[in-house]
Amino acid sequence: MHEIITYFTSIPSSHRSLILVVGITVFWWFEKAFPLFQFQYHKWHHAGINFFFTFTTIAINFLLAFLLLKATIWTTSYHFGILQWLPPMNPILYALIGLLSLDFFGAYLVHWIEHKVPFLWRFHIIHHSDTWIDTTSANRHHPGESVLRFIFTCLGVFIVGCPMWLVFLYQTISLVATQFSHANIALPKKLDSILSYIIVSPNMHKVHHHYILPYTDSNYGNIFSIWDHIFGTFMMLPKEKIIYGIDTYREPNEHNTISSLVKMPFKTYRKK
Repeated sequence: MHEIITYFTSIPSSHRSLILVVGITVFWWFEKAFPLFQFQYHKWHHAGINFFFTFTTIAINFLLAFLLLKATIWTTSYHFGILQWLPPMNPILYALIGLLSLDFFGAYLVHWIEHKVPFLWRFHIIHHSDTWIDTTSANRHHPGESVLRFIFTCLGVFIVGCPMWLVFLYQTISLVATQFSHANIALPKKLDSILSYIIVSPNMHKVHHHYILPYTDSNYGNIFSIWDHIFGTFMMLPKEKIIYGIDTYREPNEHNTISSLVKMPFKTYRKK
């Protein structure tokens, strides 16, 4: 564990970029070898749109990273936050508590709020408008949503009292987890079901991308599924019944160009 802490304390930006690229490459290969759905789409056009929003998310996180650094320095310097108030413990248990807590504040909570607040839903809907969910869909977030999620990550750091190495570890696991859960891969049903009791599995998250309620408002988790089980937002739906997208934006010209997606939050609001 000491080696992991040392590595993530000063993980190079190049390594984080490599993890992003390798993750997409590996899951793309699995999507080709073991597809959940046989999509009839222009894969590179679809990927190009999603990569655009991935890069805007990276740029926003890079520009605001100093706030995250200041948050970690403040919490550890003033011994503020959940982890700072706990007694000394095994480093693995310490990391697990930190990851679970960050996953709640930085992923589950903000995701739930985005679905409940109409103004925030306007920005999050870009993610749900994708009708071909694959691993590139993982970071399809409007820049406005990327800013909101960063704010909640900072909030999580304050409340949890995270050191910087734990934040980097969380972000790395979160990245791979969301690539995995969005990937168009068919796992054995039994395996996927077992995984869904611990982490967000592909089939579990695909239910969240079903185009109508109540399934759209379920399975908010990112890394761990525990929060969905605790708060009663866990739902399952057979693969055969899942239809991707959102019922308010079904036309390709509404969800399949960068310009239409960037403008979507500012159009006349359509309720779910």
